[in-house]
Amino acid sequence: MVGFISDSIASLMSLDEWLVHLEKLHPKSIELGLERINRVKNDLELAPDFPVIIVGGTNGKGSVCSMLESILSHAGYHVGCYTSPHLLRYNERIRIDRKEIGNDALCETFGLIESIRVESGTPLTYFEFSTLAAMHLFAQFKVDIAVLEVGLGGRLDATNVFDADCAILTSIGLDHTDYLGFTRESIGFEKAGIFRNTKVAICSEPNAPSTIALQAQAIGANLRQINDDFGYTAQDNQWRFWGPNGKHYCLSYPSLRGENQLQNASACLMALDALRDYVPVSISNIRLGLLDIQLPGRFQVFLGQPIEIVDVAHNLDSARVLANNLESMGSYNKTYAVFSMLKDKDIAGVVLALKHCVDIWLVSSLNVPRSASGDDLVEVIENAGIKKKDGCVIVFHDPVAAYGFACEQATNDDRICVLGSFYTVSAVLQHKKVV
Repeated sequence: MVGFISDSIASLMSLDEWLVHLEKLHPKSIELGLERINRVKNDLELAPDFPVIIVGGTNGKGSVCSMLESILSHAGYHVGCYTSPHLLRYNERIRIDRKEIGNDALCETFGLIESIRVESGTPLTYFEFSTLAAMHLFAQFKVDIAVLEVGLGGRLDATNVFDADCAILTSIGLDHTDYLGFTRESIGFEKAGIFRNTKVAICSEPNAPSTIALQAQAIGANLRQINDDFGYTAQDNQWRFWGPNGKHYCLSYPSLRGENQLQNASACLMALDALRDYVPVSISNIRLGLLDIQLPGRFQVFLGQPIEIVDVAHNLDSARVLANNLESMGSYNKTYAVFSMLKDKDIAGVVLALKHCVDIWLVSSLNVPRSASGDDLVEVIENAGIKKKDGCVIVFHDPVAAYGFACEQATNDDRICVLGSFYTVSAVLQHKKVV
């Protein structure tokens, strides 16, 4: 039996012990497909009786989920929100009423899923197990609506075992190409797999590949595309949304930083418009919700001298957004980049996108199997024309050491930017004791 543990042992396991166990349940960390998770879902009799919003895309998923969670919470709804990965604690992944789920509830749910999984002899990945746990907890605590963030792709992602009452695609970029294909068209098709017949499907990618509209048409989804069916107009201190049912004026800018956040916010408002018969919200709820978004690690700025920025940018598109955001901050004497990445990411693309924004690259490996080594990063950076011998690239044994060096060297006129991976940002935030 795969990963078997007895009921008596399971009842005594801590959350940390459960998480170690979950990592061993499947020989692969990623195994796309719905057959296995669907089998356990059916045995659990998981059939949500509340609306479900599923959010996919290459970048911006976390922002959209947090915006929806904030607006709907301000409207008085009990909101379940499932996102990944986490930065500091596993509990961040599953939230109800904007509060992280507690250890006891998690362990009890894990025990239930494990007993059913073992009985059927079904191996589950860490993410599949987590997805079932999130939805079981949402049902147990009787949420009014659930917001689920796709893990990878869409069509074969674990979240897609549940039917979306509204599906959102935020952006389509070249990431996870080994699983999703090497073109935006193939990736768009995979991500559009979360669409459902007769349900509203929202795409906030301005330059969407044709496969998204074709997939929507093939299954009979009600596609809404940005700039055609909905959109926004930016103004100095506020913005305006327009959609099929009218306009919202004098909206607050989202508390998340970055020019792309109005694009994300527009997708949220289009989704809320689509579900207005189930979860109506007022313009006041929208304004307050946009001002009260909680999402660490996404262009998160720590004011002080020197100023510090942490951003989980880990692919070409997100690196371009980060570069634009850094440029919009104004002029600094030097920018120190604390930089680590996974080896299966587009390291060269990220470096080229940020090359003109960074003066000193402080690189290191990560303590995970998929990590690029410090030497790997140096090679890519030097290929971009930035030479180690000039003192522009320095290698450290881990991100915390790199960050410590940056804090020692940076003056009040400099800035420090931590980027490249959730693991990089997580290590530094834990060191800073940000909770």
